[in-house]
Amino acid sequence: MEFQDYYAVLDVARDASADDIKKTYRKLALKWHPDRHPEAGRADAEAQFKRISEAYEVLSDPDKRSRYDRFGENWKQGDEFRPSDQKQQMSPEEFEAMFGGSGGFSDFFRSAFGDDLRRDFGGRNSQHRRYRHRGSDVRGELALPVSVALAGGRSRFEVPATKACARCGGVGFVGEHVCPACAGVGRVHDRRVIDLNIPSSVRDGMTMRLAGLGEAGEEGGEKGDLYLSIRLVSDDVYRVVGADLESDLPVAPWEAQFGAKIGVRTPGGSVALNIAPASKAGTRLRLRGKGFDDGHGGRGDFYAVLRLELPELNEQQAEHLREMAAAGTTVPRGGAREELAK
Repeated sequence: MEFQDYYAVLDVARDASADDIKKTYRKLALKWHPDRHPEAGRADAEAQFKRISEAYEVLSDPDKRSRYDRFGENWKQGDEFRPSDQKQQMSPEEFEAMFGGSGGFSDFFRSAFGDDLRRDFGGRNSQHRRYRHRGSDVRGELALPVSVALAGGRSRFEVPATKACARCGGVGFVGEHVCPACAGVGRVHDRRVIDLNIPSSVRDGMTMRLAGLGEAGEEGGEKGDLYLSIRLVSDDVYRVVGADLESDLPVAPWEAQFGAKIGVRTPGGSVALNIAPASKAGTRLRLRGKGFDDGHGGRGDFYAVLRLELPELNEQQAEHLREMAAAGTTVPRGGAREELAK
């Protein structure tokens, strides 16, 4: 691994006590655990989590810390290295104390890794006991275009996901060491292909539990579940703005000039929208409560942005336009448009 100043990584003094190092690691581990970050920043969080896990791996071990203090970058090759007879394995009680448990495992790690984690932590087998029974749960995120969400129905998706590391059982440690398979993160990357019925109540950030789509169990154990987080994304038709939704609404020049009633498809259902006479391009029309479910008992709004569009014309309509042009009809102004020199 690339050399790094482990004291700087954990932001502790070089004479920090073992308790201070443990407390600081606890705070940083909770802050940088990848499961607590959105997909866009998860890779950076995972890299930072690996750095602090590597630092804690060394500084929490008295023998390793002593060699690191003496030899710095070359601490692994210290001439006076002697294996320690004492094991630094963290007990379940110590792990609970570090990650926020007083008589119970922390909510965050329970939600991330399951109730079996406490039972298995501290085991020295390379394969955790939980994998000899029920399969582990898998977590994935589906970037769902709004148009697909509104269409509903059943579709097939390939989903990037993460699952508990099989080497350490999702705890990030094997014995007293940071797990070499996941570098202390506790989860590894995976992919799943799923057939999903898109619910009519879909919203950004909702999590769906898909039973039996996690890891296979062993010795006849049941399969784990897939917890799928939905992330609504803008597409060619709709733009996502929080719980609100925005879309361009093409109107013919005569509809904008004389007014019209136009059908609009929104997450709240189809709506007949009245276009007022003499409406201008770029006008934003608000449909209150016609956006997506906001997850708090309400709905966002829908905004239709008028965009003038000339449909395909027949010969008679085209002749009318030629007559208008010949009569010196006023032309649009504004934006980057300017008069050409004559």
